[in-house]
Amino acid sequence: MSISLKIKFKKNSVKKKVRKGRGNASGYGTQAGRGHKGQKSRSGYSRRAGFEGGQTPLYRRVPKKRGQGNNLLSKKKLTPVNLDLLDRLYLDGEVVSFHTLFEKGIINKKQIPKILGKGSLTKKVSIDLPFISNQSRKKINL
Repeated sequence: MSISLKIKFKKNSVKKKVRKGRGNASGYGTQAGRGHKGQKSRSGYSRRAGFEGGQTPLYRRVPKKRGQGNNLLSKKKLTPVNLDLLDRLYLDGEVVSFHTLFEKGIINKKQIPKILGKGSLTKKVSIDLPFISNQSRKKINL
């Protein structure tokens, strides 16, 4: 006993690829959907990002931000790490560093931590980080 199934596509569900520039009878001959003349009708045409047809582009019309430096993205974004958090997560004699903060899930690889003075530190830990606030320095006695 064999069952044969014929799979039929719905009508007009499979469309043929349009072959542009293959004669006027195709409907896409002569200019092949590119219109008449001009830069955009030529082969190899591409324009750079931000090009506005010869008009001065937006990135040149908008004034620069004065007094802030030209590259605002290069400023270091510090992640706050408070003393009370260190007190909860670290034991006596442990070292607070990028590596240990990452292992404990406080920061990710791209973040730069800064120790801030909220709370107090009751345990003796050594801090191996470049950014520490003055208030936390006083509390830790560095």
